[in-house]
Amino acid sequence: MPTIQVPDEIPLKLEDGFERISRELRLPGDFPQAVLDEAAWVALVPRMDAEDMSDVPFVTIDPPGSMDLDQALHLERLRGGYRVWYAIADVGAFVRPGGVIDTEARTRGETVYLPAGKVPLHPPVLSEDAASLLPGALRPAVVWRVDLDTDGRTVGADVQRALVRSRERYDYAYVQAVHDTRTADGVLELLAEIGELRLALERERGGVTLPTPDQEVARDDGGYRLRFRAPLPAEAWNAQISLLTGMAAAAMMLDAEIGILRVLPSPRPDALAKVRRVAKALDVPWPEGAGYGAVVHDLDPGKGPQAAFLHESKVLLRGAGYVAFDGAPPRLAEHAAVAAPYAHVTAPLRRLVDRYASEVCLAIAAGVPVPSDVRAALAVLPDLMSSSGRRTGAVERACVDLVEAFLLRDRIGQAFQAVVIDVDERRGGGQVQLVDPAVIARCDGTLPLGEQITVRLVQADPATREVRFTLAT
Repeated sequence: MPTIQVPDEIPLKLEDGFERISRELRLPGDFPQAVLDEAAWVALVPRMDAEDMSDVPFVTIDPPGSMDLDQALHLERLRGGYRVWYAIADVGAFVRPGGVIDTEARTRGETVYLPAGKVPLHPPVLSEDAASLLPGALRPAVVWRVDLDTDGRTVGADVQRALVRSRERYDYAYVQAVHDTRTADGVLELLAEIGELRLALERERGGVTLPTPDQEVARDDGGYRLRFRAPLPAEAWNAQISLLTGMAAAAMMLDAEIGILRVLPSPRPDALAKVRRVAKALDVPWPEGAGYGAVVHDLDPGKGPQAAFLHESKVLLRGAGYVAFDGAPPRLAEHAAVAAPYAHVTAPLRRLVDRYASEVCLAIAAGVPVPSDVRAALAVLPDLMSSSGRRTGAVERACVDLVEAFLLRDRIGQAFQAVVIDVDERRGGGQVQLVDPAVIARCDGTLPLGEQITVRLVQADPATREVRFTLAT
């Protein structure tokens, strides 16, 4: 999905636009008082009957300023490979199924992040305090132990409840800096080592990680401008730890024949054939026998033809959803982009389904029946998460459109260099990606896919969030 980051100080009119988006898309407002009251109480009395693992030196890696810290990790080198310890915030130690917090969370589904704030899944007294894996605090957690061989392949996994205490709070820039300066040691050194092994395995099995940059608003001579920010390698390494945990959870649930998976069907043959034709037209190499993931891995979104191909090929990654099962495993059990069965279990502070999937895995690992209230919830979770996902996607797209329109509003008539990244064969025109600022928008005219052209801005309306260009003459 598109994402956009803005600095803390943004124009008031832009903030007003974000508030209007919240109203239009009917985002939940403040938490009801009954939810706040229950949250304040359970924050003081969480379930703490778990093994004490506070001696394990966990650390967290998150964007700067984050308070809802879902995951903490510790990595060890073993004689025959590696051991990954992954502590996940134990929301189930606070939230009781059927209580008012759980009922409210079902209406929200997931935390929605806006450039000027967020609409949280849980009250901040839990998500940013009592349940968050903040450094120095003793916290209940769902702790995964995943053993890997020397190639990074999973050879065993287990999960249990435990009490943990994070030692350090890192951000991605710091992790990347110590790696680049060759000063990383301990867990941060192993993170890069294991992360690269897991990325190699992802490519081997045909998984897909798109090298697409985020948009961010930066201060510029007293104003603001849009720019693209390429994800750091450290972000990919950290994501691989979450992915291997989700894959371990999926395998556990499939073996036990109960659970909920995140799934994505394989691309339709006609869609894959079309994307191959686009690659050929844009001179993007697609070696015989290579999968889509291998093709996109080394592409540079800063190069016109490759940016166009990445945009066009996103059609292959549409259609993700959830499937719950209690009995025989579902017919579709794989996530095509992961190229393996996969489950969401690592972000319970921000996503409802993760708490329930974690409870399923905890019961399986302990050899006890899945609690009846969790079992009953599985059937309704796919629809709940689908609804909240659509709403979140709409919010993200609207926010990107608003920021683009706002920052271009005084530049009507100006010419820009752009790359054609999509051509609409039915209606004509298509989409262009500006070289600077980092805007993707509709453009009228006969457009040559993948080529750099000059376009002229004809519309930038923050009220309607519309930006439109035409070919410059």
